[in-house]
Amino acid sequence: MKILFTSISLFLSITTFAQISKTDSTKKLNEVVVRGYYNNQPLLRSVSAVSLIDSNMIRNQQNSSLVSTFNTVPGLRMEERSPGSYRLSLRGSLLRSPFGIRNIKIYIDDFPLTDAGGNTYLNALDPLSIANIEIYKGPEASVFGANTGGAILISPQPINENSIAATITAGSYDLFHQTASIQRKYKNYSFSFMQGYQRSDGFREHSAMERKYFQTNHQWDYSNKGNLKLYAFYSDLNYETPGGLTLAQFELDAKAARPATATLPGAVTQQAAIYNKTLFGGLSNNYQISKNFKHVIALFGSYTDFKNPFITNYEKRYEGTLGLRTFVDYQKTSNLIKFNAQLGVESGATKTQIKNFDNNAGSPAAIQAFDHLKANQNFAFLRFNLDISNKLLIELASSLNFYKYNYESFLPVTVAKRERKFDAELMPKLAASYLINNELSIRASVSKGYSPPTIAEVRASDNNINNNIQAELGWNYEAGFRYHLKNNRLRIAANVFQFNLNDAIVRRLNANDAEFFINAGGTTQKGLELETAFWLIRNSVSFLKAIELKSNYTYSHFRFREFTIGNVSFDRNKLTGVPANVVVSSLDFQFSKGLYFFAQHNYTASIPLNDGNTVFAKNYHLVELKTGMRNIRIKKIKLEVFGGVNNLLNQKYSLGNDLNAMGGRYYNAAASINYYLGTSIKL
Repeated sequence: MKILFTSISLFLSITTFAQISKTDSTKKLNEVVVRGYYNNQPLLRSVSAVSLIDSNMIRNQQNSSLVSTFNTVPGLRMEERSPGSYRLSLRGSLLRSPFGIRNIKIYIDDFPLTDAGGNTYLNALDPLSIANIEIYKGPEASVFGANTGGAILISPQPINENSIAATITAGSYDLFHQTASIQRKYKNYSFSFMQGYQRSDGFREHSAMERKYFQTNHQWDYSNKGNLKLYAFYSDLNYETPGGLTLAQFELDAKAARPATATLPGAVTQQAAIYNKTLFGGLSNNYQISKNFKHVIALFGSYTDFKNPFITNYEKRYEGTLGLRTFVDYQKTSNLIKFNAQLGVESGATKTQIKNFDNNAGSPAAIQAFDHLKANQNFAFLRFNLDISNKLLIELASSLNFYKYNYESFLPVTVAKRERKFDAELMPKLAASYLINNELSIRASVSKGYSPPTIAEVRASDNNINNNIQAELGWNYEAGFRYHLKNNRLRIAANVFQFNLNDAIVRRLNANDAEFFINAGGTTQKGLELETAFWLIRNSVSFLKAIELKSNYTYSHFRFREFTIGNVSFDRNKLTGVPANVVVSSLDFQFSKGLYFFAQHNYTASIPLNDGNTVFAKNYHLVELKTGMRNIRIKKIKLEVFGGVNNLLNQKYSLGNDLNAMGGRYYNAAASINYYLGTSIKL
C-alpha cells in the first residue's frame, strides 16, 4: 500500500486535472433518450429491451475495471479471469468465450468495434474513456448485423468544455491507474486527447497486467447541415494468465498459478500471457441533406498485433480490418403520425495471419502451423419506425446478412486457397410499444438472431481449420413493461423472453488442453429481467440530499436441447456457465458539499461448470463500498477524493471459470478483500 499514499501525495502537487462528469445523480429518467444509432427514442417508449449505464453509474464504481459496472445490468454477465481478461455474455453462456467476446456486436461512437472476424477487444479500452453505454438485449441483427446475444453502443467522453484534467487511483496488489486529458472547444471545431496508464500485480501468482492507452476525438461542424468526426485510439495491453486450478488446488491455495503436471509444464514456466497492441480509427460524416433526409457515412479500420504464449504453444496473430457503414435516414412528421426510415449497408473485411510455435519457456521455438484467413461480413438493413399519436410506436426492421471466409495453409501441410461461403440470412424484427399513460408503457417483440463462427473458432488453438461449424440461428420472443411514478420516485422495468437457439457453438478442449469448437444441437433460453429504482429521499435543501435504492434481478432458465456427444446426452441439462439467479442491489447516498457514499451487493447463484452438470461453482455474495467528496473547490480547481473496498465479505470465489476444463481445472480465483484510494482534479 506504500505506492497508494506516495502516488496520491505526488499527484496532489501537480497541475493536471481530471474530468468530473456533469451528470446530476437525480436526473429525471424521462429526460433520457436512447440513441439506437441515430434513432433517438425516450427510454420509457423504447421498443427494445435496452438498459442504460450512464456516467453517474460509472463513476460510482471502481474506475480500473468495467466488471462491476456491466454486472449491474440484468441479463448481462461480465467475467475477469485475471486482471484485463474480460469475458462478456448477453442472455447466454460463455461457452463460446474462453476469453474475449462472441455473438455480441459492439460499437463505439459511430464505428463497429467488433471486427469482420467476430472478435471484439473491449479490454483494450481504458474504463475512464467511456461516458455511457447502451445495452440492447436479445437479437438485434436487424440493424447491427450478425449477433444472437444483442448489441452494445459505447459513447466516449463528450467534448463539452475547455479543460485540462487527470485522475489517479492506487490500491491493493500494487494497483496503479492514471489518466490525463485535454479538451478544447472552438466555434466550429473541438478536440480532445486522453492518455491512460494502468498496472497491477494481481491477486494470484502470475496475474500481472499493464495497459498503455491513447485516445483522440475531433469534430468539425463545417456547416449548419453537416459535421465530420474522427475517433481513434491506440492500446498496448499485456496481462499474465495464471491458468485454471482444480478444486483441491483452489481450496489449498487460491492464489497459486496453474502447476505443472506429469506431461505438461505450468503457467509460470511457460510464461503464459496475452500481448495485444491495437490501433483503431474511424472517420464519419453526418449531413442533413434536407428537412427530411439525412445521410451518415462512417469509415473505420484497425490493426492488431496479438501474441499468446500458452502451455502447449506460442501463437502470433496479426489482424487488419477495413470497413464502411452508411445509411440514409428519412423523417416525416404530421399532427398524428411521425414516420422514420433508415436504409443502409455495413461492410467489413478482416485479414488474419496466424503462426503457432513451440513455447520454450515464454519464447517461440520451432514453428507448428502457419495459416492465412480472411473474413468478409456484409449486410444491408432497412428499418421503419411509426409513431402514432405519441402512443403507439411500431418498429419493423430487417437485415440481409452475407458472411464468408477464405483460407490457405502453409504449415504443417500446404493447402491452396479455399473459400467457405455461408447462405445469405434474412434477420427480421417486429416490435411495438404502447404508452398507456404518462407513467406506464408496455412492449413486445419478435426477432431473429444470426451469428456465424468467428475466425478464432474456425481456426482455434488446436491449429486446425474447422469447416464443420455452422452458424447459430434462433428466434427470440419477448414482452415487457416500464413504469415511472410521478416525479420518477419509483421506476420499474421488466422483460420476459424465450430464445430458441439452433446449432449453438460451444468450446471443447482436447487432451493437450488446446481448444476447438463444435455445434451443440440447440438451447432453449427462458428468462426474466427486472430493474427497479426508488428514491427514498430526494431533498435539495437538506444535508442528506438524496438516497436512491436500486435492485436488479435476473432469472435464467436455460437448457440444452438435442445435444448429444457420442452416447452421452446433455438434453435438458442446465446451460453451462449460467447462474439461475443473480440479484444486484445498491444504495446511493448523496450529501451536501458533494459528499457521497455508495454500497452495492451482488448475489450470484451456483454455476454449472460442465455440460453434464456434475460440477457446480458455489454461490457467492459480493459487497462493494465507495465514498468520497466531489466538487471541492480551491480557487479555479475542482477536486474529488474517493476511496473504496471490494469484496468486503472476503468471499472465496471464481470470477471466470474455465468451462468443461480438462482435468477439472475449472477455477480462476478472484481477489479477496481489497482497497483503493484516488483523486481527480480539473482546471
